[in-house]
Amino acid sequence: MKILIAYDTASLNRNTEKVAKAMSEVLKEKGFDVDCLHVKDVDPAGVKNYDCVLAGSPTQWHKATGPIMQFLDRFAKDEFSGKLAAAFDTQIRAPLSGKAGKGIEKKLEKLGFKIVMPSLAIYVEGKMNEIRLKDGELEKAKKYAEDLAKTLQP
Repeated sequence: MKILIAYDTASLNRNTEKVAKAMSEVLKEKGFDVDCLHVKDVDPAGVKNYDCVLAGSPTQWHKATGPIMQFLDRFAKDEFSGKLAAAFDTQIRAPLSGKAGKGIEKKLEKLGFKIVMPSLAIYVEGKMNEIRLKDGELEKAKKYAEDLAKTLQP
């Protein structure tokens, strides 16, 4: 099975990228063919060649970043009918922080993807230029990838 992990990352520490790469490594270890790419490096014409797409973004101002949503907006409604997908985000744990993963998940559904797992929220902490993953969150991402691998294997 061929999997695309498409992500945007915004912090200096590249937190969402770290999450994407950690999940990619787990999925590769489980025998999947994985391409893990910053959303700007993904060829939109090639997305249809993947069996499963994971899309992720930092949460900014209660939603996913512009680049990930602009990427998904390139595709037509139901264009990926029958393909599999999941979403993830990085966010500060606060009552009004928003959840980019939920918005990405809804967009993936509109494109026809079947959501195979609920969106993953990875928590970050720190001040503006020093935002970092909270302790244990990278391990949570790896566990999510392990669970995803079980879900995807026949």
